[in-house]
Amino acid sequence: MRYGETGITLEVDLSTGEIKKYESDPFWTELYLGGLGTNLRYLWEKAPLDCHPFSPENAIIFGAGLLVGTPVVGATRTVVTSYVPVNNLVAFSMIGGHFGAELKFAGYDRVIVKGRASEPVYMWIDNDKVEIRSAKHLWGKGILETFRVIREELKEPRAQIAAIGPAGEKRVYFAAIQHAWHTAGRGGLGSIMGDKKLKAIAVRGTKDLRTAKPQELFELCFRMREEIRRNPNLGDWMAYSDNDAFHHDNFAWGYARVRRKGYWTPEVEERFARIRKEHQLRVVGCFNCPKECEIVIKYPGKPIFGYKCFAKDTFHMAAFQELDFSYEFLPLVVDYGVDAYSMPQVIAFAIELYENGILTDQDLPGFPKDVKGRFYYLFEKIVKREGIGDILAEGTWWGAQKIGRGAEKIEHNSIKKVEQIPIKLGKLNPIYFLWWSTNEKWNITQIEGTWPQDPIPDPEKRKAFVESWIAPPNEEFKKWFLEWEKREVIPVERVCAIADWSERMHYIDNSTGLCGFLSAFRGQFGGVPGPDQLVGAGPAYHIHNIPYLISLATGIEYDEEKLWETAGRIRTLIRAMNNIRGLRREDEKPPEDHWAIRDPELEKKLLDEYYRFKGWNEEGIPTKETLLKYGLDFVIPEFERRNLL
Repeated sequence: MRYGETGITLEVDLSTGEIKKYESDPFWTELYLGGLGTNLRYLWEKAPLDCHPFSPENAIIFGAGLLVGTPVVGATRTVVTSYVPVNNLVAFSMIGGHFGAELKFAGYDRVIVKGRASEPVYMWIDNDKVEIRSAKHLWGKGILETFRVIREELKEPRAQIAAIGPAGEKRVYFAAIQHAWHTAGRGGLGSIMGDKKLKAIAVRGTKDLRTAKPQELFELCFRMREEIRRNPNLGDWMAYSDNDAFHHDNFAWGYARVRRKGYWTPEVEERFARIRKEHQLRVVGCFNCPKECEIVIKYPGKPIFGYKCFAKDTFHMAAFQELDFSYEFLPLVVDYGVDAYSMPQVIAFAIELYENGILTDQDLPGFPKDVKGRFYYLFEKIVKREGIGDILAEGTWWGAQKIGRGAEKIEHNSIKKVEQIPIKLGKLNPIYFLWWSTNEKWNITQIEGTWPQDPIPDPEKRKAFVESWIAPPNEEFKKWFLEWEKREVIPVERVCAIADWSERMHYIDNSTGLCGFLSAFRGQFGGVPGPDQLVGAGPAYHIHNIPYLISLATGIEYDEEKLWETAGRIRTLIRAMNNIRGLRREDEKPPEDHWAIRDPELEKKLLDEYYRFKGWNEEGIPTKETLLKYGLDFVIPEFERRNLL
């Protein structure tokens, strides 16, 4: 009997139409949990390690986190994983909402899609019935229309759907996959669905999901749910807070080039709050979560849309406008299916190229004079891959290489060829240097959050914080925080340990399906629970209680040490896969102007020491001893064949 998971994998080959269902190896669950962890293991088996991302041989995997569908509150994430064209590496991105739970209730832990259909199709999963249906009538339609037509066609209004828009169909390198208002944006996984001519996956499930100790788990989670609901530090408060000084004063505007310190004023806040309140329909949450983090907006003349976190700012900050401009653009982002972080950066980059004479009127015929008109013009060109948009559809790094004429010097906000959140700061932050450089998620919010961004100046307040801090794996981290005086001054060995801790926690979240806004991303808060509490003022989930929840849900005995090792195994596997596909040390560096003051000697030392700490060689490749330590023996022959050892 399998608990916490269905134990069944659904595999579909779109080239042949073959549909297979088979029992997954329970030992893989113990080794890799679910979600990202098992996705990686299956991707290793199901797609050739050298395959081109736009190849029928490539696979795209939708894997529900291990705890998704169980009573564990906020376990909502489905992880989408594949090889992607922007840098030929493994990409993974998360979808919240209800898709993963519905997939499990239909009887499947994951869907593996291989091959390429001869014409557009969508998949319909209705419990045991799985069909490949024609999507010729959906090709070219926006995502919202796609949702509507599929539900009407299936006569199933409760079907949960993940779909691509026109950007995915055109294989735009930053095309997204959309589920309701939840987006798998980073990595361009929508382009893989487009290449496979897979418009959507619709699923409806009505089966039970068994857990190992249901009464004990339910009673625990029932109490946790109420405490999570009351905790103001949990959930994506950035989405609905009207005080957004942090982003506007500290992040860069345009194509990551201008910081506008002091921009945020009470007048701006009042204006932005009024715009939101006038157009907000409701707030919604994910499956089995009391935190309503998604803001749903209806702006005049535009389709309905939803947003979270920094996504509400990306367009108006890139265009030097205000919130109403983002409200104009975000409906298009959702409907066309693009990443709300990359697209505005690519557009702003193109405008800077034009302002610097690198792109001309010949490249941009009929280019508007006003910035709003320019954003609309470039958006349409990119999602349709028309003219210069065909180049820009591959992102800023590839765009700069293909345009040339000095465009490479303007292109200054990508890591591993991927556009980043536009942060330009003062002195180098050693911890963030490692997160930015070595992170294989390509989004800093998916790797930071366990360690506070700044020390607490007042020693007494610092001591009080540490005394209530529940998230750290041991007392040593608390001692380090007590001794931390300046953001940029911290011993290298401590930097390595802190970066590793945060990284492991995110890989645990990505594999269990836990929302980072309840777990890793909130680890920076204190909050030891009181005598009658399960959740304090800090994170709901941490290294000390996640193992117990896994054990109650799955029946697999887990403790902190085993969970820590599992996170290391998953992290090492994705590193090995990317090393095989060409990732090397030279790729692991933030943009030169990311911090105004840099220290090349320190940066070299940080990478040297972190690689050693992780058990990697000087090129950032796991050693044979590290592979054996994590039970990744199957990687060794591939490493030997490619002289990576």
